[in-house]
Amino acid sequence: MEKTKPYNTRAIMFSLLMCSFIGMFSETSLNIALSNLMHVFQISAATAQWLTTVYLLVLGILMPMSGLLLQRFTTKQLFTASLISLIVGTFAAAISVNFEMLLAARVLQAFGMGLLLPLMFHTILLIYPTERRGAAMGLVGLVIMCAPTTGPTIAGILIQYLSWHYIFWLSLPFLIIGLFVGLKNLENITEVSKPRFDLASIIMSTIGFGGIVYGFSKAGEDTGGWTHPAVIASVAVGLVALVLFIVRQIRMRDPLLNMGVFKHPMYVMSVVMVVSSMLMAMSLAIILPLFLQNGKGLTTLTTGLMLLPGSLLNGILSNRMGQLFDKFGPRRLVIPGLVIAAVTLWFFTNISLASTVAFIITLHMVMMIGLAMIWVPAQTNGLNQLPPHLYAHGTAVMNTVQQVTGAIATAVSISILSSGTERYLRHSTAPSQPAEIANAMATGSEHVFWFTLIVAVVGLVVSLFIRRVVINHAVEAKPTH
Repeated sequence: MEKTKPYNTRAIMFSLLMCSFIGMFSETSLNIALSNLMHVFQISAATAQWLTTVYLLVLGILMPMSGLLLQRFTTKQLFTASLISLIVGTFAAAISVNFEMLLAARVLQAFGMGLLLPLMFHTILLIYPTERRGAAMGLVGLVIMCAPTTGPTIAGILIQYLSWHYIFWLSLPFLIIGLFVGLKNLENITEVSKPRFDLASIIMSTIGFGGIVYGFSKAGEDTGGWTHPAVIASVAVGLVALVLFIVRQIRMRDPLLNMGVFKHPMYVMSVVMVVSSMLMAMSLAIILPLFLQNGKGLTTLTTGLMLLPGSLLNGILSNRMGQLFDKFGPRRLVIPGLVIAAVTLWFFTNISLASTVAFIITLHMVMMIGLAMIWVPAQTNGLNQLPPHLYAHGTAVMNTVQQVTGAIATAVSISILSSGTERYLRHSTAPSQPAEIANAMATGSEHVFWFTLIVAVVGLVVSLFIRRVVINHAVEAKPTH
């Protein structure tokens, strides 16, 4: 095996993980402030929702192009660009005096995260040998699962005692520290190959993924749902553009997004597992707070504190599951994890307004254990099967799938919740009574949990075919500590 220059993996991972955590914290923590922002800026709910929608749109457009960017620019160039965009966007958000300024700041934040996340995955694949990637991916799992779920809790406290501006003031110093640590320790670990810049592929990708993400995000809003003309048009145009994009990539000699990654069966299976995990995690993250607040009548802060133990447990276990994957492979983790998720979701389908807080917290914690056992082992196993020249494309596809799945999960969950709630109230003798509205919310939530249970069962069936990938690439980096 050819020797390569050792890397200071601890410093590199510290920088990448901290910046990614803060970026994802900023992404989700603002969601809890939307009601406050509607009052401050005198805007409607649909207008305020654009602070979330535009973020998802930028990520959905940028992620498919990350494979090209990782090949055209050096590691330090991409890292610097992503951090500067995050820092400027976060500072602009902190000093925003109107909605337009805050919206522009969100675009800059999303651009930074759209560069940083693929760069983090790609860097891990290059600086860690195959037998140690599970532990590294476990740390990524800690960030991806903890940041979005702790964000609303911390933001709730900041908003209650200070103001929404402090969500961004709190984030800013960590990003600056991460920038300096990264610039000092992160090296250019890839060779710039300058692949051809295919404008047609970029346009198709932008329209395709952007249209789908926008359409599903719009469907999740309370503006007509799936029958809204904008939803139908954007999803239809997006699907057509996406088909044309895929056909073009297959025929191209130097594609924007190499579809050759799907020739590797364990990678395909990892994509299926990631989709299943995202659907379950996002559906639960959206519906459970709504049930607790609108059904059981709990405050936002209380809801956040209830969900915090499970979220922290998931993050901690993600790191441990990565280490166990390195030792035992995916089967002993993914299959039991899906069994745990399926059984827990069955219990969720039976929760009601009479369910105790302790019971719901316990279910949430067990569910988070199951998800930790699935995501890291499945994704790491799939990426391990790819040869080095497909690393950039494999991470690009994986990140794109996660963003699109997140938008789909949000829209589908809200739609199922709304239809179940409306159906219950339609047959109610007192549909305007608070008690009946709460019961309707519980019924709609139950329908969403049945949907996620089906997703878990499908994922479980697919996982029965998973096997460990053992590949010795010609060149692997030797990390140091």
